[in-house]
Order: sequence, then C-alpha cells, then structure tokens
Amino acid sequence: MPAVTDVLLPASPDEAVAAFGDGSGVTVIGGGTIVMPDITAGRIRPARTLLLARAGLAGITHEGSTVTLGAMAPLQGLVDLPAPVGPCAGNVADLEIRLQATVGGNLCSGEGAEAPRGDLQGPLLAVGAQIRSAGSGGITTEPLEDFLGHRRGRLVLDLTYEEPAAGAFAAVDRPHTHAYTTLAVSAARTSDGTIRLAATGAGWWGIRLPSAEAAAADPAAAGAAALKDVKLHDDALASAWYREQALPVLVRRALARLEES
Repeated sequence: MPAVTDVLLPASPDEAVAAFGDGSGVTVIGGGTIVMPDITAGRIRPARTLLLARAGLAGITHEGSTVTLGAMAPLQGLVDLPAPVGPCAGNVADLEIRLQATVGGNLCSGEGAEAPRGDLQGPLLAVGAQIRSAGSGGITTEPLEDFLGHRRGRLVLDLTYEEPAAGAFAAVDRPHTHAYTTLAVSAARTSDGTIRLAATGAGWWGIRLPSAEAAAADPAAAGAAALKDVKLHDDALASAWYREQALPVLVRRALARLEES
C-alpha cells in the first residue's frame, strides 16, 4: 500500500473548505471508524488526507426548535435528541464507536461490502434535514435526500432540521448482527401534520418511503406500500427476502409508535 504523501490538518471550517477544494484525490477522515479499517484492508489508498479533528466542526446547537449538527459531532452526543434521531444514534454500534464516529462520516459512508452503513441517514431524511457542504461549485445547502446521491464529491460542514412534533424509530434487533443495523424505519410528524418515513438497510443508503407516507393513515397499507419504494439486496446480515418480510412490519411499528407519542 502506498504511503500517505500529504496530510492536511485544518484549524477552522474555512481552512477545511480550502484544503478540500473540489475533493479530487482527497481522503477525508473524521472519526475514522469506517475509513481507517478500509485503509488497513487496502480498500482505500490515500495520497492526500484531510483530518478534521481540529477544524471546529463538532458543534451541536439548538435555537428554538431548530437543531444544527456539525459534521464532526460524535454520534454519542445525539443520543438524547428526540426521536427518531436520538434513538437511532443510540442504536449505532457500541459506546466506544459512538464516541468516535461522526455525523459527517455517517452521512458520507460508502456502500458496505457486507453490511449497510449510514444509520443516521434514515432519521435525518425523516425530519427533512438540510445539509451544508463544500466542493465543486463552492458551499451549498440542499435537502439531504438530494445530497446522498452525489455525496462522494462533497465535504459536509453541518446540517439543520426542525424538531418534529413527534417521532419514532423501529429497527430489526438480532444479537448476532454485532450491532450493525440490518433494517430500520424512522418516522416523523411535522408541525403541520405531515408524516415522513425513511428506511436504512433497504438500499445502499438511506431512502425516503413516499408510497408508505401517502398511505400512512392505514399502517397496514403503508407497510405494504413501502415495498414499492425500495430495491432490496442480500448482504452478510440478511437476504432481500428477509428484508421484504421485515420492512412492512417495521413501517407498521414505527407508525404505531408515532401515534403513541
């Protein structure tokens, strides 16, 4: 494996944006829980590495009902946030990983060869998060669901969302999966009564469930409709068939918890 030839350690958000440029040839390391194992295994061979530990991107702030999460905010700092974000964060791996893993790393995680990644994508899609990132074209703000499709060329700075009027999180819980999320559904009811649903583990990254949202008044119908929104796959944790059976159940469960809340 070639040695890293250039290591950048920005001391501010502006320095991080300048160092990242258009992202060409840059490997970004936040908490390192995903990137470092990939480097060790030879799946990534960085020539220019951007370390964000001192870039001043770790804040978690509240202004009224508005929550802003910095890219370097550790997942453990999110566990007390209202559902669906807090319960999802608390469901990620173990305490040691949550103290090190970051929001930005989770949102930008690539497709896992053996298990789904990007647990936070689901709940943050459900709450309608807006993400601010840098790269080609400068700094932009856009809905998370638009960002996910081209996240490889962007440097996450922070994201913002309005706390929902109610939220819920439901996940497959099987001890032998070693804390990887096999499949999860996040639900949020906005202040105007709109219900938003999203899933992780139902594709290579988090995905909205618009067909299920349209049928949310009938949980059974919503569960069945959710299958129209996903492209299920096999991996080391579960088969596509298993996920096909589990997704409607999790949609119904999330909507029931949303009603209870």
